[in-house]
Amino acid sequence: MSVAEEPGRPPRGPVALALLTLLGVVLFAGFVALGTWQVYRLGWKRELIARVDARVHALPSPAPARAQWPDLMAQSSEYSHVALRGTFAHDQQTLVWASTDLGSGYWVVTPLRQADGSVVLVNRGFVLTDWCGISGRCERGPQGEVDVTGLLRMSEPGNFIRHNDPARDSWYTRDVSGIAAKRGLTDVAPYFVDEDAAPGSVAAGQRTWPQGGLTVIAFPNNHLSYLITWYVLALMVLAAGVYVARDEMRLRRHNP
Repeated sequence: MSVAEEPGRPPRGPVALALLTLLGVVLFAGFVALGTWQVYRLGWKRELIARVDARVHALPSPAPARAQWPDLMAQSSEYSHVALRGTFAHDQQTLVWASTDLGSGYWVVTPLRQADGSVVLVNRGFVLTDWCGISGRCERGPQGEVDVTGLLRMSEPGNFIRHNDPARDSWYTRDVSGIAAKRGLTDVAPYFVDEDAAPGSVAAGQRTWPQGGLTVIAFPNNHLSYLITWYVLALMVLAAGVYVARDEMRLRRHNP
């Protein structure tokens, strides 16, 4: 039963009205603040997506050299399109569990030793579970000095669901420092590179393994729905406040 249907109830006292007003103001201000924060977050996310898209589609630039490693940050460098030159150490490659649109299998992560002696881990691409190291049918990788282009990625920490197990050489994330330690590598860059797909790697239904160019770049952007939700809640609080105020005035007219 609404207050309007309770003509015998006296108006609220000043303390009750003050508490209701305070509650309404706090809720309204809080919801507006949260909605406004989401407006800024929406702008930030759109700017981030635009920056990353520009990096991905830019022409390859030289990968960060040893002197740049200490200042490398994900915000300014991840997903940059980079170029490398060096020699693959296929005998030190690591298979990292992966799930892609092609099925379940592995990322083939291989050290690339550059002319200055530094090492960059290169994710040469995805292979199915019956590839090298499982059935013994390992395709020979590129020999000698090679040019590599791809997307710079920052080292991935261990997965909280399935932990890397270096002792068993079982990997679920591309943990650069962990893989380097396991393989006894030194002077290793703090990032890895997802190699681009090789030209003609998919032709007439036949794929070349490892299959590169499968980096998934996805930034969830729900900020618009969040800001609408917070502002709607603020409007609901405002509407409730107007209703209570009008109802209180009605009670005071009937109970002078």
